[in-house]
Order: sequence, then structure tokens, then C-alpha cells
Amino acid sequence: MSGVMLRDKIEEQNRLWTRMQEIQRVAQDESRDWTAEERTNWDAANTKIDEVSADIERLEKMLTLESVDHDQILERANPGKPSGDKSEDTDEAREVQYTEAFGRWLRGGMDYCTVDQRQLMHQKAAQGEQRLYQGITTPSLGGYLVPDGFRNTMTETLKAFGGLINFANVISTSTGNPLSWPTNDDTGNVGAILDENTIIPETNVTFGTKAVGAYTYTSKLVRVSLQLLQDNVFNLDSWLPRKLGERIGRAVADDLVNGTGTGEPTGALPTSTEGATGTYANFIDYDSNLGYNMMIDLEHSIDPAYRALGDTRYIFNDTTLKHIRKFTDTTLRPLWVPVPVPGMAATVNGLPYSIDQAMPSPAAVAGTKPIMFGNFNAGYLVRQALDVQAVRLTERYADYLQVGFFGFMRLDAVPDDTSAYKHLNFSA
Repeated sequence: MSGVMLRDKIEEQNRLWTRMQEIQRVAQDESRDWTAEERTNWDAANTKIDEVSADIERLEKMLTLESVDHDQILERANPGKPSGDKSEDTDEAREVQYTEAFGRWLRGGMDYCTVDQRQLMHQKAAQGEQRLYQGITTPSLGGYLVPDGFRNTMTETLKAFGGLINFANVISTSTGNPLSWPTNDDTGNVGAILDENTIIPETNVTFGTKAVGAYTYTSKLVRVSLQLLQDNVFNLDSWLPRKLGERIGRAVADDLVNGTGTGEPTGALPTSTEGATGTYANFIDYDSNLGYNMMIDLEHSIDPAYRALGDTRYIFNDTTLKHIRKFTDTTLRPLWVPVPVPGMAATVNGLPYSIDQAMPSPAAVAGTKPIMFGNFNAGYLVRQALDVQAVRLTERYADYLQVGFFGFMRLDAVPDDTSAYKHLNFSA
């Protein structure tokens, strides 16, 4: 059923897009501005295509969920039942047991857990560093590593708020100590033809160094009433990680794009180099093709060696996409192409793009950088230290019949190779 609905939505999206192209083509062929009726029809189709695009994303996620092997999940969730040569001592079974214990701890604290579950929680806590206030906590103060399902929900929510983190080079480390690595830029050196009986010339390889630390991001406090905690209808196990992930995601997404590097990660945009330039007025002059020319210049400002890696993409916010969807090339071919078939993403000039709302919107202000383009896996490094942790505060809000929760994670980011990505800059 989902597959049929997805096909119908894609067909509807393409019909709308064809209609929008036709309105634009007629006005350009007749060398005139759009009529009021044409603007109204185009805006209506544009609004509808946003709704259809959102429906397509939902249906694609539904198809992914429908493809999950639910029998296998049930088997893992019931490790006590016969399942071939598997036993309750496997890592998968212990993770299921820990997830159940963690859920009981969220709702009622340690008093709500069995003796075995308390022991499992303490063992898991001993595996990770526990930080609270000025020092290291003990499990009795409420800090515990989150189980995989909780962490995955939180991480996916975090990624949904920032397009850049999905395509950067993300590494995980078991400590938060400063991490250094050597760097080298040898692109300016080339080999040479050697004449007979001539000594080989020397050109040394020079090395630099970069370091990345680990800033602590917190979700701030979330208070939940005891009534909700005791109500099994309230799905705390999915609601809480989503909220914690949203809060941390908003903070991380902005820093990865715009961070100054002082007391926060070094953002990709402030440290990137200019790949193309233009003016805001020309960018939004949809009939002149100047915006299209800026994007072509930006693409070719990246060395072909990076483009050949196959991971190059655009990053901009949704307002910029709204403008780009009105662009055409010199043959009136739209730059933005909607989803052609299930499994294929929409493209800009045949290349993938990602929406990151931390990117600035186009504006008539000198120095505005609305678009980045390049290979961000090669050019930008994100370091996640240790594991996501959650803290439960039972006594602090007892007189309100509430329990406080907060999560925290440690993360830093730095540019690794700024030749791999560049930005479009608006001049005065």
C-alpha cells in the first residue's frame, strides 16, 4: 500500500513541477513578466509541491520500516525463548536486558529496578566516564550511559537539525582528551623531467598539525510529572530521547556551520574560502541566469580531484532552496529536479544537496555566504567523545511531583582540508 501511495505522490509532484515550468516558459517565450494569475497559480503549485515532497519523505520512511524483519526483532527482545545456539549471555541479549532496565530507571529510579537490573545498570555505568557539575559522578547520583535504541533516536533527531553533520567525517573516541593529527598540503609541488647526469632536485614535504577537543553539550533540563512517568500509555522511551536530541541538535547544528572556534567548535562556513561571488540582486534575477552562473562558478572552484570522489554536494537553507527552485540554465532547463523515482533524491544541477537551517539566507548584505559546495567528508572533521549520557534528578522537584532529566554529549569539530569545500559570497 505504501509503495502505491509513494508512486502516486511522485507522479503528482512531477505534474506540479511540469505545470510550474510551463508557467515560467510561456512568460519567457513571450519576453514578458508574469501576470497576476500566473503568479497566483505558480505560488499555489509551489505550496502544494512542498506538501507533496513532505508526504514523499514520510512514505519513504514508512517503506523502510516495513522492510524491517520484525520476527528477528521479537526474537532479540525475548532472549529467554529458544533460538538456535543463541543464549542469554550474548551481547544482543544483554543489550535488550539493559534497555529494559534503563526504561524502568527512567520511570521510577533504582527503586523501580530489580536487583539484577540494578547490578546491570552499575556495570554499564562503570564502562563510561560520568560527569556531573564539577566532577565525576557515581551511579547513585543518576548518570548512566543510554542504551542503543535511546542513543540512536537521539542521534537521528540531532542529525535532522543539521545537514552538515550527516556528510562530514565523524569520528568517535573513547576519551575526551585533545586529539592531534598531522596535516600536509603538497598540491603546489610537482615532479620534473630529469636530464641525464643531473642531480635529482629536492623539495621537502612540510607538515602541520591540527587538534580537536570535546565541548560538552547539554540538553538542559526536561521536567516530567510523576503521573506521566507512571502512565504506561506515555511512551517515555521515545519521547525523551527525541526531546534531548532536538535541543542538542539545534545547538550543534549552528556551531558546526557558524562556530567561532573560541569556546565552541570551529564552523565550516567562517573558515571556508570564497569559490564564487555575485550580488543578491543578480542572484534573485531569475530571468538573467546569473544565479545559475554563480553556482557553476562555485562548482568549478573545487578541484576536480575532490569532485571525482563522488561525495560533493551543496549545503544551504530552505530559503535559498526556494530561490534555486526558480532558476533555469541558458536552455530554460530547471536546476532543481524533483524526485524522479523512489530512492532517488531531488538534485540541483544534477548534484545532491542538503538543507541546513544554520546556513544564512540570501540577503543584500556584503559578506553574506548563503551556499557551500564541496566534499565535506574530506574537508570537515567532527569528533564525538565517549557516549551519550542521561541524568535523572528525583529529589530536586519532588514537591512538584516531577522528575528532572537531562542528557549531555561531548563534541568538537574543525576544518580538516579547506580546499575540499568553498562558499558563494555576496559582494556589496
